[in-house]
Amino acid sequence: MSYTGPDFDPPPSRRFRRGPLTVALAALVPGALLGWAVYAAVGGSGDDGGDASTSAGASASASSPAPSSADASPPDGPDESDGKKPSTSPGSASASSSASASAPAGTGPLKGKVVVIDPGHNPGNFRHTAEINRQVDIGTNSKECDTTGTSTNDGFSEAKFTLDVAHRMRALLEEQGATVKLTQDDDRPFGPCIDERARIGNKAKADAVVSIHADGSGTGNRGFHVILPGPVNSGAADTRAIVEPSLELGERIAGNFVRATGDGPSNYVGGGTGLVTRKDLGGLNLSTVPKVFIECGNMRDSKDAALLTSGAWRQKAARGISEGIASFLRG
Repeated sequence: MSYTGPDFDPPPSRRFRRGPLTVALAALVPGALLGWAVYAAVGGSGDDGGDASTSAGASASASSPAPSSADASPPDGPDESDGKKPSTSPGSASASSSASASAPAGTGPLKGKVVVIDPGHNPGNFRHTAEINRQVDIGTNSKECDTTGTSTNDGFSEAKFTLDVAHRMRALLEEQGATVKLTQDDDRPFGPCIDERARIGNKAKADAVVSIHADGSGTGNRGFHVILPGPVNSGAADTRAIVEPSLELGERIAGNFVRATGDGPSNYVGGGTGLVTRKDLGGLNLSTVPKVFIECGNMRDSKDAALLTSGAWRQKAARGISEGIASFLRG
């Protein structure tokens, strides 16, 4: 997802002076500092990118345009074959098809818990530009139904990345007994729109929802960041009840992501915390259950792209996100 939006807010500093959660996050990742040091040594700039609240969107839009609607379907990237492929026919379901449900939940520590995974951007979106450009209400304003997402310079699409990670996460979470639903499984021509993605999690009464993305920022911008909902109470949007639990979910995911991948947080947004608050994302604004987004890396940076196109790394990323979710759900 290209890092754009009119209302980007850096996380309030008071959030990260909350001793217990911050200490708990550090306890989750005993190797985190070592991982961040290695990350910096192999290519992280360690620079926050100046005033991220004003420069991040401009950097993304100027340096990393999303693929145009005229582009052919991007080819599979390296190691794509070792991810789990969807078994459905993309054109067989209508645009109003429901979320993809998991297999019956088994036994395990997460039995009875419902997790919704939202793979950002449908692989077929680029064929349906008129439909995804339709404006939808997100409470604070109107935005496009969806976008095509971004891609690496070699053509590995964000949509394929997010679906692959979602499949890996589903398998890991189902092993622990969770009921897992996907908002889309390449089982519909396009979408769902951002407002419908939120409704899917709400309707499922999900205990946690995570939207999987990869950023499209400028070269040299590296690392992951977790996007948290800000307090919004406008129109159809009211996030006040989910801000605190979503923060906890995001902190646990960030900590476990570092531990599983050994990679550091974003060097261009979030002030080195790996956590960013936004009020302009419909998928967060319209959610009534704890929800976060994660940008797993920057597809437009060659070093991050090498990770994102690796099946082995995607498995690590899926494990880190899943372990963060499981930690949150266990309390």
